[in-house]
Amino acid sequence: MTRTIVASATREIVIGFDQPFCVIGERINPTGRKKLAAEMIEGNFETVKKDAIEQAAAGATMLDVNAGVTAVDPNATEPGLLVQTLEIVQGLVDLPLSIDSSVTAAIEAGLKVAKGRPLVNSVTGEEEKLEAILPLVKKYNVPVVAISNDETGISMDPDVRFAVAKKIVERAADYGIPAHDVVVDPLVMPIGALGDAGRQVFALLRRLREELKVNTTCGLSNISFGLPHRHGINAAFIPMVIGAGMTSAIMNPCRPQEMEAVRGANVLAGTDRDCMTWIKTYKDYKPGAATAPAPVEVAAPAEGGAAANGGRRRGGREARRAAQG
Repeated sequence: MTRTIVASATREIVIGFDQPFCVIGERINPTGRKKLAAEMIEGNFETVKKDAIEQAAAGATMLDVNAGVTAVDPNATEPGLLVQTLEIVQGLVDLPLSIDSSVTAAIEAGLKVAKGRPLVNSVTGEEEKLEAILPLVKKYNVPVVAISNDETGISMDPDVRFAVAKKIVERAADYGIPAHDVVVDPLVMPIGALGDAGRQVFALLRRLREELKVNTTCGLSNISFGLPHRHGINAAFIPMVIGAGMTSAIMNPCRPQEMEAVRGANVLAGTDRDCMTWIKTYKDYKPGAATAPAPVEVAAPAEGGAAANGGRRRGGREARRAAQG
């Protein structure tokens, strides 16, 4: 059974087909958040701290951390800012972290200070990125998100996206990186622009699970881009992708409707054993009342103990934004 282990200084989490869905909190990312970007540039991390604490309390399994505040010389500015942000976040919460950057120097700087076993977000099928990121993944013995696009961009053909994912898994193996440490993002397309985007990703997920035997992730809200009441679409999407084999997603855990969908899917998939997390979270639930759910245990402890980019892409987020059209 495929198991991807991530860890903080004090906690190990398993991402896997037989595990509760892994919720990767997306909020610590200045992409599209001008106020947060301005704060971080000024050395103000109050919003970062607030987002870290709130996402942990809402039930995130791990947190994505991005410091891509500017397209102006990110190779000079991003490594130091990412290190500072990572140190602040891991000083506040004990969740494993995802180091989100397209700047190779920033990823390596982050890997030097991150405690435990973080997830690197991300590598694409571009030769330049494979040659820059995979040696770091091997050196630091960490898992990596593999985004299914390459030099040709993001294909609308799901078979092409599968082929890119397969290429990355095979290239990772050449570096001695096992498939269980490659978490594939098949790139979810917006359903409002591509009517069969849902069916595409469900079929892709089954192939990734059955043929490549890899864990998977996505930018969850891509599916609802451009539509009204996006959280309703997102909440419907969650149990369907989980049923198709997706094992994690980068999403906002502070959205109760979406987290209820995660928790309910875990119950129905049998990964919330004896429904204990559901009961703990909702035992005092009253319809219409504001509730403060207990932190959800959306992944199980691991067995056996702890374990320079010239482009303007901001880690995994920008490829997913490109997928939105």
